Amino acid sequence: MSRILVLYGTTDGHTAKVAARLGDALRSRALAVDVVLAGRDRTIPRADDYAAVVVAASVHAGGYQRRVRRWVREQAPALAARPTAFVSVCLGVLQRDPAVDRELASIMGRFLEATGWRPTTTKVVAGALLYTQYNWLKRQIMKRIVAKAKGDIDTSRDYEYTDWAEVEAFAREFATLMVEWGASTPRATALAS
Repeated sequence: MSRILVLYGTTDGHTAKVAARLGDALRSRALAVDVVLAGRDRTIPRADDYAAVVVAASVHAGGYQRRVRRWVREQAPALAARPTAFVSVCLGVLQRDPAVDRELASIMGRFLEATGWRPTTTKVVAGALLYTQYNWLKRQIMKRIVAKAKGDIDTSRDYEYTDWAEVEAFAREFATLMVEWGASTPRATALAS
């Protein structure tokens, strides 16, 4: 049986939900899946131990979680030898503004360049506004940012924008990609020359 790693980083917890949903959708395809929070487990997962890897991280302050970046940089050679996906979770995608789209593409591009990773496929997923979980200062900052984008500013409740059907469809597509790649067993890691 193929084993897949879904490694994620999260700041406010929503990307953990995205990673769990990806894991569930992959399991529904009869695949064994480990969903792991980057940098928090005692044992650090190795990409070499998996047939395929999905990495999910959220955009905050113009970048992704440091623990995700570190893991991807360390595992980049092994990631190159198997099908991989990068799922970027962010609110900016909701603005449907070409300038914001370019900025999001730039953020992802800087991350991939800094880590030396070229994922097989990428996906941008809308995140969530978790006003009730933010401290007072973050709530005010997020409200101000969202107001400029003409978004939801009632801070007495949370807003989840993720299209879960789209997330599940992406997981199914990735499972199909694994089959096309022939990733039933981990491939030997290519040595950098």
